[in-house]
Amino acid sequence: MISGPGGVGKGTIVRRLVDRDPTLWLSRSWTTRARRPGEDPDAYRFVDRAAFEARIAAGGFLEWAEFLGELYGTPVPEAPAGADVVLEIDVQGARQVLARDPDALALFLDAPSRAEQAARLQGRGDRPDQVARRLAKAAEEEAAAAELDLVAVVNDDLERTVEELERLIAVARAARGRGGGPTGW
Repeated sequence: MISGPGGVGKGTIVRRLVDRDPTLWLSRSWTTRARRPGEDPDAYRFVDRAAFEARIAAGGFLEWAEFLGELYGTPVPEAPAGADVVLEIDVQGARQVLARDPDALALFLDAPSRAEQAARLQGRGDRPDQVARRLAKAAEEEAAAAELDLVAVVNDDLERTVEELERLIAVARAARGRGGGPTGW
């Protein structure tokens, strides 16, 4: 799983990883927030609060949380056989997944600085009040990631960061004795 504050590049990096490794399968998260201008319609499954709450009641989420007034959640994965599941989630979600699977590969992605994170958030169209709230939350997420002992990677160069994550995935696969095969995370 890859977690981290908003604006650190999780979506971009996860897309690159999945494009480069056919054994990785991205679990599409659900959210009640509105789609951002220019955001890929497949970035999330955008639903209303009632549909999200019905999925909670049915036990259909691996993890879910309320973040800045919106609901976000990862459906119980239905990955193809032989695929490794990639979760793109926040730190609250990482905590829930690790409670269920302590052996999951848990990575924390961060921006090189809060100024860079702010620029990325603004660049994707977040309003100034949203940027301020996300930056304030980032410090809490960083502390929680350290508490959970997540492997931290700073996204200061896109290609280098993707290569570092590929290396960490390969190490996790080798440690599980699976070589290039599925790890179940």
